[in-house]
Amino acid sequence: MKIMHTADWHLGKRLDRFSRLEEQVLVLNEIIEIADQQNVDLVLVAGDLFDNFNPGVDAIELFYKTLKRLSLNGKRPVIAISGNHDSPSLIDAPDPLARECGIILIGHPNAKVHPFELENFRISNSTNGFLELELKSFDFPVRILHTPYATEVRLKEYFGENKEDALNQVLAGNWATIADEFCDEKGVNLLMAHLYMNKKGSAILEEPDGEKPIKIGNADLIFSETIPPQIQYTALGHLHGFQNIGTKEKPVVYSSSPLCYSFSEAGQTKYVSIIDAEPNKEVSFDKIALKNGKPLFRKTFDSVEKTIDWLTENPDSLVELTLESETFLKAEERKLIYQSHGGIVHLIPKVKNQEFTENQVHEINLDQDIQSLFKDYFKSKNSGQQPNEDLLNLFNEILNANS
Repeated sequence: MKIMHTADWHLGKRLDRFSRLEEQVLVLNEIIEIADQQNVDLVLVAGDLFDNFNPGVDAIELFYKTLKRLSLNGKRPVIAISGNHDSPSLIDAPDPLARECGIILIGHPNAKVHPFELENFRISNSTNGFLELELKSFDFPVRILHTPYATEVRLKEYFGENKEDALNQVLAGNWATIADEFCDEKGVNLLMAHLYMNKKGSAILEEPDGEKPIKIGNADLIFSETIPPQIQYTALGHLHGFQNIGTKEKPVVYSSSPLCYSFSEAGQTKYVSIIDAEPNKEVSFDKIALKNGKPLFRKTFDSVEKTIDWLTENPDSLVELTLESETFLKAEERKLIYQSHGGIVHLIPKVKNQEFTENQVHEINLDQDIQSLFKDYFKSKNSGQQPNEDLLNLFNEILNANS
């Protein structure tokens, strides 16, 4: 059985004032093409389907149209769960209609998907947090433990556990109970979840800039050791970089977001994961690189000329610029930079002389002329930066107006 794992679409996402919707249309088309070219039998979308609880009409339309195309109009099952950016109720709402197209939408961790049957597959068994699929082209079922995102308190409420228990114990106990009852060696056994998960003792994995954090201290940190031994592959969402925090034999995979959504992701290649699985055998998976979407760059320059040269050579990108200088940018320089490129998200001026302190100008010659006094004062308040020509002209205008 061939399975596609993707996550963190964040439909409707913006980068400051820049919409990413056109890029999302292109990259989701690419994901559909990969699913078709790879003859995928099942698609898993592991949360953060939208970027906020109230997505716009364009984002909602793109979501449903993409899932419908991925499902081949009901011939291929698609399972999507909610993430920490999603409204569980919004994800759940269209489920009865979505099922007619082979799409299973799961908003809450304790959800029970009602059994149904289409021409090519059926849900043969389900309980809270678990479903079993039978595809007509295979003589074995696929079992899926599904855990959409919920806060630590809500997860404990859903599973009816003592609220003082560690979240790891709550999830480990719930998953183990389901796996022991339903996941024998006669089917493919998977877990899909939108959680902050890591291997015990490993370095902390950084959440991307702009991402709503799940991990608050260690309260919401789930260890991969809690995954039941019956599970052959774990499909995760939340972190935006592709990585396997499990083992080669038992992969636990963040499939990555389809686009770079913050400058902390600049330079990352994005992927989908294609899994080959059969009962009672180790799975194998390939990561397939996605090519669509504008690259994000973090660049630092020490002159306006170098900045404009690079911007002109890299037009189709989104850029965070840091410009090191002895003084503030002039208005005409700032205008030239913005005119040379349509994708400047941030322009950050930086003082070259970082070691300047107020102590260096604690003795000011009060016998100086007023312009010199103003320059010394400005430097004392701006880490040694000189006021630029525009600022000095404005200062002189004010002086002249009051004389």
